[in-house]
Amino acid sequence: MNASTLRKSARATVERNADPIRIGGLERLSLCDWPGRLAATVFCQGCPWDCPYCHNPHLLPARGREMLPWPGVLAFLETRRGLLDSVVFSGGEPTMQKGLPDAIRQVRAFGFGIGLHSAGPYPQRLATVLPLVDWVGFDVKAAFGEYDRVTRVPLSGKRAKESLRHLLESGVAFELRTTADPHLLDEAAVERLRADLADMGAPPHRLQSFRSVGTRYPTSEKSPGRS
Repeated sequence: MNASTLRKSARATVERNADPIRIGGLERLSLCDWPGRLAATVFCQGCPWDCPYCHNPHLLPARGREMLPWPGVLAFLETRRGLLDSVVFSGGEPTMQKGLPDAIRQVRAFGFGIGLHSAGPYPQRLATVLPLVDWVGFDVKAAFGEYDRVTRVPLSGKRAKESLRHLLESGVAFELRTTADPHLLDEAAVERLRADLADMGAPPHRLQSFRSVGTRYPTSEKSPGRS
């Protein structure tokens, strides 16, 4: 067996043994990640956007320092059958991972309802996974033409708008929410966002209060907050 064949064989072995989805954390009981549900929350590792108010900045890299093996997470979830009614895939950005549909199917086989948190950076992947979920918490960052200054990624608003269109057409239950970071969104910016949503026929969104704790903003900074 030559060196090239050995390398290919080694890569194939790694791929077979690799976790289908990268997990950066697990909340064993959540009362807020899917309103009205008792849920466990699976935090997927990796996000292509870089919002400064993110409360999970350790989940932004594609690979974290301390990741949980998927078989272990799955084994835990199996023990929660009859105790929890739902599992929420959050992040990070769950749709960044190609193994998300298979992971959802495995969890759904336990009888759980499936929730998904997404900001919509991968419209086609979101469209693929929507038939597998029961509820989506969709993060709307800003008016679609103003996304770049929040996500720090060009054309991110175009992707988010396409994803929201998929969601609106899917029939899946959802909630739209926006983190009202005063560094990025003033009242006029919020009104422009509302106008964009109205133009798409979307329902009103929920403004989430900004908190600097846990973000990359200076910890001494006060959180003005909104409600």
